[in-house]
Amino acid sequence: MTIVVTGATGHFGRLAIQSLLAKGVPADHIVGLGRQVDKIADLGVRVKQVAYEDLAGLKAAFTDADKVLFVSGSEVGQRIAQHRNVVEAAKEAGVGLVVYTSAPKADTTDMKLAVEHLATERMLAESGVPHVILRNGWYLENYDVDQAVRHGLVGAAGEGRISAATRADLAEAAASVLVGDGHAGKVYELGGESFTMAELAAEISRQAGKPVTYTDLDEQKYVQFLTSVGLPEPFAATLADSDRAASQGALYVDRTDLENLLGRPVTPLSDAIGSALA
Repeated sequence: MTIVVTGATGHFGRLAIQSLLAKGVPADHIVGLGRQVDKIADLGVRVKQVAYEDLAGLKAAFTDADKVLFVSGSEVGQRIAQHRNVVEAAKEAGVGLVVYTSAPKADTTDMKLAVEHLATERMLAESGVPHVILRNGWYLENYDVDQAVRHGLVGAAGEGRISAATRADLAEAAASVLVGDGHAGKVYELGGESFTMAELAAEISRQAGKPVTYTDLDEQKYVQFLTSVGLPEPFAATLADSDRAASQGALYVDRTDLENLLGRPVTPLSDAIGSALA
């Protein structure tokens, strides 16, 4: 069996490959695709330098693939065209199963960040390629713990609960689907231990041994804050919209699906923060 991992040179893709190796998949049965393949050269798997814009390269890379872990692109605004190439290549190559990393509640949320994910889910459905949808929740690593200790947390999530999980947990869940059976056609909502931003600040404060505050702003003021610290306005607006959606429950999901795929409890928030501080 050959498993191809797209976006393999990013944080998530690398962790997914490591999880596949840990589950006993031989290194020569794994192919990692990405722009900077030197980043995964140490893993011992086969690598191919292929970008999402390279339709011919994707088709060639998928030719002998039994399964593909389709890690969503990171370039917001360009992903529909990029993802269409992946789906077209997988269909033409006759890939047996595509496992796609989507966004929480992609088919019901009004969060702007989910638009391209929902479009991709629909592409996969229309393609006829057997597939699994992993609606990955927020990464815990999205929150810079060291920065929080120095400057506190700022956002617009209000009292909304956020079911964030570690990248490693989500990558391990993806690997479990790839090596398992009976997942085709399934949609999994994947989230970890939930918290409010105030609770996150309190836990960081407890472990750091110094006060850490959470400052809650309205959406527009959060956009202004993010642009004031150097983020481009479109990206700042997308992040602020995600916080606005979180305040209304968009980032809260039950952790049952993730724990079932992992076969264990999710990594506790306290452990993840402890590791970040260490």
